[in-house]
Order: sequence, then structure tokens, then C-alpha cells
Amino acid sequence: MSGAAGNELFGASPGDAVFDQMVDLRRAVHRRPELAFEERSTTALIRDHMASLGIDELLRVTETGGIFAMDGGRPGRTVVLRGDIDALPVQEPSTKRSWVSEVEGLMHACGHDVHVGSVLGAASVLASRREDVPGRYIFLFQPGEEALCGGKAMVEGGALSVMEGARLVGFHVTSVIPTGMVAVRAGITMSEAHSLRITLRGPGGHGAVPTATGDVIRATAALVGRLGSVVEGLSYEGTDCVCSAGTLRAGTAVNVVPTSAVVTGTLRTFTDPQRVDAVGRLERLCAEIAAEQGVSVDLELPEHTPAVVNDPAAVDLVEAEAKVVLGDPAVLRMPPASPSDDVSEFLNRLPGCYFFVGGAAADGSSGMHHSPSFYVEDESLRVGASVLVRGALALASA
Repeated sequence: MSGAAGNELFGASPGDAVFDQMVDLRRAVHRRPELAFEERSTTALIRDHMASLGIDELLRVTETGGIFAMDGGRPGRTVVLRGDIDALPVQEPSTKRSWVSEVEGLMHACGHDVHVGSVLGAASVLASRREDVPGRYIFLFQPGEEALCGGKAMVEGGALSVMEGARLVGFHVTSVIPTGMVAVRAGITMSEAHSLRITLRGPGGHGAVPTATGDVIRATAALVGRLGSVVEGLSYEGTDCVCSAGTLRAGTAVNVVPTSAVVTGTLRTFTDPQRVDAVGRLERLCAEIAAEQGVSVDLELPEHTPAVVNDPAAVDLVEAEAKVVLGDPAVLRMPPASPSDDVSEFLNRLPGCYFFVGGAAADGSSGMHHSPSFYVEDESLRVGASVLVRGALALASA
């Protein structure tokens, strides 16, 4: 049982007191999804809520998102509570739920609406007893996570100038863990990611006169089919590295062999040697495709986010608080995860714990992240906010 100063104020499940509020906030955000760096209505909702709590905006380093601060009434450390706020270009299908996306072609298909609702709920809980809690709490709402560069933009804009000596806590909801469970890990927890942009160029021609070489459609098919070989045999503690395509753009007509094609995707590795090896393999693959297919192939790696690395001491503190909230059997130590998250831009500079909160529907209908069928239960808000609050108080007190 944790004895962190301040946690006795709120009981085992601080999220209970603000659960209905969080549900309303989550659904409001879900109805109005916005892409990376375009999260204007989400930002307005965040600013309005924080203003209603009397929590001032401390610093504005990006047009969307924000950094807010609240001082407790007792001595303690500074703790950053981070949540990301952007959505994805995914069309949400019509459902019986009244709060599906109202924006054509956009959807919160990764749970960032839950992150916003939970961090706002945690702010409400802490603000309700601000004179009694230790330390200082910085509420960090980050834009552009899905673009792999929102965290970097905030760091480069000076966000760390108000976080000296701070610790960080945050979470990602997941549809692959049952609701009511939490997973944590010390050390390398999520992969690093490079975005890929591969441009293929050839002479083009008539679709009725195909050639053996110089056909960018044929070359693109060969390239995409072999991307997996870039990371063959590369894994970290049982989790495979990944190289995959996300988009393919080519052609203007059914009977025209195009002169160019563009493939975008991601490369995900866990360690520096793996990254060097995989990038080298990718460069060699591009050269091989160029030689085999008679086209030019240009590789770019425009964006990068480091691996998420959790501080072992912070993990121990947050894990203990999660067990208070849920009980020991519901808190797991997890293997490394192949997805990435640019919370790493902060965790590279601040010790902290980024954990996972289960949100899977009991009937198995949740769907995979980034897919139209993605869904997580509202109950994940209660768990997420409760562990955020108790974890933040523990980090502020230690």
C-alpha cells in the first residue's frame, strides 16, 4: 500500500469524482477530431476547462495545445502530466453511439480523446485540493503526436524551460488490453520511429506497351513487397522491429504508365545498432530496386521520434499506485511495444513513467488502433485519471 503524501486526500480511485465530467469531455473531443497542428477546437476546450479551474496557461510554444501550471500548497517536486490531442485521417463508420465523429474523414482512432479527458479530469481532481497537495503540476497538452514531431516542436519552442527538475507521468490507452488493467515497463518501452518517403521515377509510357524496365508501378510493387526484409531478424526482448508502407501515390490514368510514384511509411527499431543496421538495409534495398527495375529511387527520412524510455524508479512509484487503484493482479509488467510515441522527446530529458491503460470492450469489438473499428471504453478514463493523479502525487512526494 502506497503512503505517498497527498494520496490520502483522494482515496484509491480519484477518477470516481470526475468520471461523468471526463466522459462528457472525451465525447466532445471525439465528435470534433482534428489533425496534427490543426487542433484548434480541442485547444479551445482545453483552455476553457483549465480556466474554469483557475489553472493558468504557463507557456505557449505551439499554436495548438498548451502548457498549464498549478502550485500545490505543500513542498514537493514538479510533475508533468502529459496528454496528446490530435486525431487521424480515418473515416469513422456510423454506429449506435451518439458521439461518433462529425468531421468527414477524421476520427480519434488512437484514443487521444481519452488522453485529453483524463488529463483534464486529473487537473480537476488536483485543483479541488490544491492547498493540500505537495509540489507543482504542469499539465502538458501536446499537438502533433501522429506526425512524429509535435513533441519535438514543443521542446524546440522552449517547453523545457518551465520543467527544470521535473518528473513526467502519462499514459496511452490501448484496445489490446482489457478494460480495468494497466501495463508498465522500465527502460525501453516503445520503439523509435523514422518516417519514410521513397520516390521512384521512370520514363513513363503507354499502358498498352509495357516494358520490362523503367515501369515505376512494377518497381513500387517490388519495393513494398520487400520492405519487411529491412528488419528481418531484428527484435528487442521478443518484440520485432517493423518497416511498413502507409501510403502509395502513383498514376493519372488507367492506360498511362506514370513517370513517378511515392511510397511513405515508417521504420521502427529499439536500439541505436538496430537503427543503423535497418537504415543501411533500406538504402541497399532502394539501390537494388533501382538496378533491377531500371528506375531511380530516392529515400528520405523526414521525421524521427526516439524510443520511449521509462525511468525505473518512476515506474516503481507509478506501478505501486496503480496497484492501489486496481489491485495487484490487474497491473502487469509488459514487453516492449512496437508502436512509437513522441512523449519520448520529454522522457529523454525528464525522468518519468509512460504506462498503458486497457480499454478493450468485453465483447471483442474494439478494433485495432488507427483502424475505423477502433474503440475503447469510457471506463479507461476512470483508470487513467486515477493512476495519473496518484502517480503524480507519488512523484511529487518522493
